[in-house]
Order: sequence, then C-alpha cells, then structure tokens
Amino acid sequence: MDLKTAKENGLELWGGIECTINRVGDRYNDQLELAGHYSRISDLDRIAELGIQAIRYPVLWERHPQAQPDFSGDTKRLERIRDLGIDPIVGLVHHGSGPEFTNLLDPQFAPLLAEYAAKVARQFPWVKYYTPVNEPLTTARFSCLYGHWYPHRADSKSFLRSLLIECQATKLAMAAIRTINPAAQLVQTEDMGKTYSTEHMAYQARFDNERRWLSFDLLCGRIDEQHWMWNYLIENGLEPSEILQFKESPCSPDIFGINYYVTSERFLDERLQYYPERNHGGNGRESYADVSAVRVSALGIAGAAGILREVWERYQKPLAITEAHLGCTREEQMRWLKEVWQGCCKLKVEGADIRAVTVWSMLGAYDWASLLTRTDREYEPGAFDLRSSPPRPTGIAQTAAALGDKKSFDHPVLHSPGWWRREIRLLYPPVMPIQSMEALSSAPESTQTAQPLLITGATGTLGKAFARLCEIRGLPYRLLNRQELDIASPEAVETMLSTLKPWAVVNTAGYVRVDQAEAEQERCRRENTTGPATLAKICAAHGIRLVTFSSDLVFDGLKRTPYKESDPVSPLNIYGETKAEGERQALQLFPAALLIRTSAFFGPWDEHNFITVTLNKLRANEIVQAPVDAIVSPTYVPDLVNTTLDLLIDGESGIWHLANQGAITWAELAYLAATRAGLPTHLIEPRPLHKFHLPAARPIYSVLGSERGLLLPTFEQALDKYFLAKRPETVTSIELGRNLNRVDQVSSIPCQTSKAIVPEKATEGRF
Repeated sequence: MDLKTAKENGLELWGGIECTINRVGDRYNDQLELAGHYSRISDLDRIAELGIQAIRYPVLWERHPQAQPDFSGDTKRLERIRDLGIDPIVGLVHHGSGPEFTNLLDPQFAPLLAEYAAKVARQFPWVKYYTPVNEPLTTARFSCLYGHWYPHRADSKSFLRSLLIECQATKLAMAAIRTINPAAQLVQTEDMGKTYSTEHMAYQARFDNERRWLSFDLLCGRIDEQHWMWNYLIENGLEPSEILQFKESPCSPDIFGINYYVTSERFLDERLQYYPERNHGGNGRESYADVSAVRVSALGIAGAAGILREVWERYQKPLAITEAHLGCTREEQMRWLKEVWQGCCKLKVEGADIRAVTVWSMLGAYDWASLLTRTDREYEPGAFDLRSSPPRPTGIAQTAAALGDKKSFDHPVLHSPGWWRREIRLLYPPVMPIQSMEALSSAPESTQTAQPLLITGATGTLGKAFARLCEIRGLPYRLLNRQELDIASPEAVETMLSTLKPWAVVNTAGYVRVDQAEAEQERCRRENTTGPATLAKICAAHGIRLVTFSSDLVFDGLKRTPYKESDPVSPLNIYGETKAEGERQALQLFPAALLIRTSAFFGPWDEHNFITVTLNKLRANEIVQAPVDAIVSPTYVPDLVNTTLDLLIDGESGIWHLANQGAITWAELAYLAATRAGLPTHLIEPRPLHKFHLPAARPIYSVLGSERGLLLPTFEQALDKYFLAKRPETVTSIELGRNLNRVDQVSSIPCQTSKAIVPEKATEGRF
C-alpha cells in the first residue's frame, strides 16, 4: 500500500469510539450501552493491537449525574488504556445536553460542567488530554437551530446562546481541570466543512463560511467589534461582555481537532427545480436548495486535506483529524481513511503541524442514519463489527494497523478512487461554484493498476447482481458465462486466472434447477461439486481469494430453530447433496475460502423470484399457490451481495450464513408482499408442501441463523427496500445519503452517513 506509516512520517494514529448520550424528548440514548462496551473491557485490547497512540474516550456527564459519582467502571477502563500505553483524550459531553437537571440553554450548564470536570480530574489526575464539549457548533445547530436534539429549539437566538454556553462550559471546565493538573491540554473538536454556491447565493455561502469558525474563534478570543459575525451575535441576543470575556481570557485549544465528513461541504442553489423538495430550505429572505457539494460541484470537493489547510492557515496551531469516518461499503471506508491519511501526510510535508489522524469509530455506531432522533438500533460497523462475538476486525482495522506500523498491508480495492472522486458522485446537473477552489485537493494517485474480481455465472441472478454492485462500488470486475469459463475444467480455470490475474474469484455459477437435478444428477454434481472444488484447488495454489455459494437445502428441516453454520448437513435431495459435497471439498482444498449459505432469493432486478412472480400474477388476476407449511428465511439479493463483498474484503473465510433475519412461510410471504403492494390477497391459495408433488423433497424448515454474526436486516426491512427500489423514480446510482426521514434511501446502494446532511431550514441572519 502506497502509504507512509506512523513511524515513517511522524503522524500519529489515534482511535475513537462513538459514545454519544443524547436526549430526544425525555429519552436518553447511550451508544456504548447499545454496543455492550461497558461490560467488554477486552475491546480496549483489540483496539490497542492496531497500534494507536491515543484514543478519544468518554467519561460522560450524563452517566454520572450524582453529587458523588461512581467512577469505578471508568477507572477500570481508563487504567487499562494507560496500561496499554495509550493516551486517553477524555470527553465529558458528546453531542449531549448534560443530565436531566440541565440543558444547553441553562445558564448553570457551564459552572455545573466545571464542577463535574473537577471531579473527573481528581479521579484521574494523570489524564493529560480533554475534550469537555464535543463539536459545540454542530451540537448547537442540531439542538437549537434545527430542533432535532434536546432542548429542541429552532431559532438563531437559541442557537447562539447554546453555543456561547458550550464555549463557556469548555473554558470553565478546563480551568477546573488545570487547578488539579496544570499540564492538562484542550483537544477541541469541531465538524468543519465549507459552503459553495451559485453567484446569486454567494451572500448566504459567505455567511455560512464565516459562521463555521464561531466556536474556535470564541475560544481563541478572536471575536470583538471588528469580527465579521459581531452584529449577527449582538442582534440575536448575546451581550458584548459575554463575547469579550473570551478575548480578555481566551481558552485556545492546544490541538484543533477537525471532524470532516464527505457531506460536510455544502452547495447552495436558488434553482429549486433541480433538487428534491427535502433539500429545499431558506433564510427568511429567500428559498434555496442546500445539497452536498459532492453531488453537484463540477470541481468536486476540497476533502479533508483542503479543509485542514484552511484551518491551519487561519490558526497556525497544532491540528489533528479527530474523526476520519465514512458510513459506506467497506472498500469506500478504507479508501476514505487512505485519502485522509495521505492528505495529512502531504500537509505535514508542506509545514503544517498535523499531529494525528483518528480512526472513527472503532466500534461502529447506532442510529446515525436518523441523526439519533430515533431508536431503530440500526448499526453500522467500524474497525470492529459488534454483530460478531467477539467483535470481528474489518478491513478498516487492517488498514489502521498498517498505518500504525504494525505490519505491511495492501489491498486491491485501495487502487481505485473513492466514489466521491468518480463521476458517479453527481446526482444533479454539475455546477461550477463561484467560491475560490484553492483548497480543493485531487484524488491521491495510485501507482498500481487495480486488479479485477472474476465473477462466474453471468446469466444468473446472483452473477448479474454482483456485476451491478461492483460497478457502483468501483470494484473492477470481469463477468464470465459458462462458455467463457468452465469452472469444472482445471485447464480452463488455470488459463483464465493466469490471463486475468484477479485478486479474488466470486463463484455464482452452478446448477440451480432443484427438481430437474433429480434426473440430471451428473450435470448437477459437475456444476455444484466439481466446479467449486476445482476453483478452490487452483485459487489456493495461486493465492487468490475465493467466495462460493451454497444453500439452505443442505439441511433436512428437522430443527425448529434457525440453522447455524456448525449444524451438521443432511440434504433431502440431489441438489442439496451436490451443494453439501461442494462445500466439503472446497473448504478441504482451500480452508481460507469464503463459503456463503443463503436462501430464497428476492430482489428488484430480476422477474423470476417468488415475490416478483407473485405480484405480477396478482396484477394479472391469476391465482398464486404457495406452501403454507414450509418455513424459510428470505434473502434480499442486494443485501446479500453487498455483505458478501464486505466479508470478502475483510478477509473472512469458512462458512457464513447470510439471510435476512426472520422466519416466514411462503404463503405468509405472498400475503405480506401483496399487502405491501396494495394488491388483493383473495387469489393467494395456501397449500401444504406435499400437495405440490415436487420431484425433489424439500425441508419443511430451513431458516438460516448464524453463530458468526447476523449481518443482514430483517426480511420486513428488506421488503421495504425491495418496494423502494421498484419505484420508477428510484435513483440507480450511489445513494443520495441518509437524511432525517430516510426518504432517499435506495436499498441496493451504499450509503453515506453524515452529521451535515440536513438542510438548514432557518439560517436567520443579517448579511
């Protein structure tokens, strides 16, 4: 991998865990409680193995509202961090509003937080780094300008008051900490972006670009009567003395921590007709669309390095990326971390005092798809995937370990640019922003040609789906049919692998006609057993990764609880027998192969799956017969393909069960799909399985569970995505990005989660 390690360039690798305890109404949501981290101290050892030198770690006020806090659990964890040779950067409030007896608009918030900070410092006098309030400007926006978080205000006066109080709290908290530990340092974080616009909206873009500095400028004592934002502050209720107290006695950060997201850069356009209504907003003066600049800017985005350069030029103080995060598919997460790291290395060479890059979030995060406004328990993995026990390291962990100088690492997916650097990023007619683009950074150049994935089974549902999603994910591939590659022929396989030199083979080829297999046993065995075994042997010899697929039909259906990976196989038909033998031979010949068992496909891109056929028949007023007693776990093909690719990139091996969570009969599935589609159900005829007189026996129960990790959502959620993807207006390029109402979520497409995606409905300010 063309990356300098921490040892080579002096740039430190830090880690961070998403730890928000935020209040929505009267409900508190604790990220680490959902993650189970409080009872799993071994997480810290796993994180330390990546070679990080510091970790952003919480001792949050909301967990300790008592006059005499019990820090026993925090003590155990922080002392373990110290024993591991890692510096904790202790956070006290992380997108929260404090315990229930206070909030961001409470005049007592600042002195109360200072009291709590002193208690923490007395308990941990050796801790050097603190972030009393994480992202004060961002928290003030979401709590008091947009109304998403407590105390749910939506006006400029509340926004500025809460921002001032957060900065006062930071100043008082650091003063209290330094009475106990004079050497304590402030690592102040902020989500930093930039706004671009058409010429007409330049005034609003300038306002937004000046406003983004408010938290840092306040703490540094830079705001007085000459400051560009002074009138805005005064006209919205702040007293001159409140502002000038920071000038008289600043609390400048020792390290400016910059959190940057791919959608932190915005674009404003008065031409509302070009953008979805959900992106329409205004400032009280006129209406305009507020969209991610990456989706419309003809020149792309500045990226983390471009934004960091602006911060350096403004403050000339030590900097760090304190959140390097992209909520997307695995290769894009790895590409994002690579780009951020390379950008910081370049700035460091140019003379900027860049201290570190923070991998965010080590343990993943919950419910950022709804900006923490709902408790959906929607999980996004990070460097570790908590859906496995113990937590499973992902490709992000591998990349981070390389940067931490633990081991050399390269991955073919890193040789292609991220989606934000490809044409697929554009969702709207490209516009040339009028703002200076000096900060723009280009995509890092790759010195290697990207190796392809070799995908077999070009005519099948699964092969076509892999090709479609590889195209979207920027994964070079070659899709081959049976005539181009006979997977059961060692000579053909050897020749093709030598010619294409793929980094992995995805085998979706095989005999799929379950009933005909009873009469075509040799052909079925050649395609389902000999083929995977041949691929496994030759891939193992060449050091090429392999993923191949099997079926729930390897089981006999005698269980009444979901089948796990370790359950013994006992197929009832020839198809199942050939799949089971194919599994055995493939893993015997190549133990590092990835073998996916799955079940009952449905998806938006073919017309032959059960749900699509059922709905088409009902629309044609035809009878649909469905088994009333055969219980399955349906599998949404886009979920299956995306997750398989993630596991392949992570380097996983062995048998994995991938099916959407839940159990349902075919008849129930038909009723459910018809109801969701608004179609009458009287034409659905439930019948016992034996009444179909199928040549091949089927298990009555073939639900797939997993002891390795339940990675796919429920089939009800998958069905929602199916219907969304079938809408004529559905976008078929990269997902627009999740917003508060998830209006633009496309089931089959990777997504980008960010804290900067909600349009500012009421900027309110004099310009």
